[in-house]
Amino acid sequence: MTVSNQTPNVPEHAAQKAGTPSPREQGILWALEEHFWTSGADNARTTTAANAVMIFPYPPGILQGDQIWAHLRERTGWRSVVMAERRVTRCGDIAILTYRVSAEKPDVPIYMALCASTYLNDDNTWLRISHQQTVVT
Repeated sequence: MTVSNQTPNVPEHAAQKAGTPSPREQGILWALEEHFWTSGADNARTTTAANAVMIFPYPPGILQGDQIWAHLRERTGWRSVVMAERRVTRCGDIAILTYRVSAEKPDVPIYMALCASTYLNDDNTWLRISHQQTVVT
């Protein structure tokens, strides 16, 4: 009997080919993400897909589509945002940004959270398709 030490030929899936966007693309993505926090709900809406999903600490919880904008109208426009521990990965037309945020605005305690946003490159335009925040206490 002969025993083979060869590794079976396993096809490489697209997710296993993940990489890093170019420095130019990273700059665009991080600028979009910062403006998401600082430029108000109307700006966030222009850079977000129509049926995007966002998950915020309860309440409000999980929001999709138009539900997002009623929530964000009251909760955007942070005066300053610091994004630390930034990571970005790209797989085809999808890019995922993860980071730790510290955001502040007048008369509101400093907000700290772990965040992830997923963007789709749709015909050379990056659109946010999901965003998630987990409060850091």
